[in-house]
Amino acid sequence: MGAVLHVLYLIFNEGYTASSGSALQRVELTTEAIRLTRQLRDRLPADGEVAGLLALMLLTDARRPARTRSDGALVPLAEQDRRRWDARAIAEGASLITETLASAPVGPYQLQAAIAAVHDEAARFEDTDWRQILGLYELPNATGPGPMVTLNRIVAVAMVHGPQAALHQLAAAETDPALAGHHRAEAVRAHLLDMAGDREAARAHYRLAARRTLSVPEQRYLDSRAAQTQAAEPGLTAAPARSGWVERHGVGWQIYGHASPVRAQFSEDHSQGEGPVARGIQTPRALEVLRRA
Repeated sequence: MGAVLHVLYLIFNEGYTASSGSALQRVELTTEAIRLTRQLRDRLPADGEVAGLLALMLLTDARRPARTRSDGALVPLAEQDRRRWDARAIAEGASLITETLASAPVGPYQLQAAIAAVHDEAARFEDTDWRQILGLYELPNATGPGPMVTLNRIVAVAMVHGPQAALHQLAAAETDPALAGHHRAEAVRAHLLDMAGDREAARAHYRLAARRTLSVPEQRYLDSRAAQTQAAEPGLTAAPARSGWVERHGVGWQIYGHASPVRAQFSEDHSQGEGPVARGIQTPRALEVLRRA
């Protein structure tokens, strides 16, 4: 069953952020992955990881309408208009993960879905509960389903403890051959250096990441970030402590809003409280649920 879930996970991720080509997303792949996972859920309603994977897909795919501009340009998580997120998918995914966390043994897909729910709960990027997200990433079962989750956890470290702590962890993580030389590792390093105020180094790593990716939207986004560092203001600061329940990409913090909590982007300020919570979507505190389980 683990292999089946992993294949579905990979299909979804390739659709959510295509590894190559001129389009950021391949909707036919995400749609098919969700359809097949729903079928599996119907056959195995008591399997917590099947439910967790479906919840993860729904909570991640809910952001799809806001992930690109009219010209196909990538919009990072921090800059997305959250009013365009699919409230119905968020409500379904949040309900599903709430139910399964309280009733089934906890596994990595459930934890990633919980992280995604926390991200989707925030009405604004600034409202994201990074301390709870980091707490979820640090639970024993949060390891997996792949090295991209490691990058998302490192981003959460940066948002809680600052970029220098995250840079140290990134250097250690790159001993994993799956991450060494990967364009997303370089993109995360560039963001962390940008946060730390090292504009010159950040610019170099944005450009390196852009050269290494085969995705045209990612290339354009990373090149634009490199150009912006020349006149950028000081980077983001570590997030203050907050209450609420832990969420991504991905699917995690998401550098590019990826389903395998793999893509770390900094988002825009959305005024008027128009996010999912303001629209009436509520989620429980994930860590409290897990402690009771």
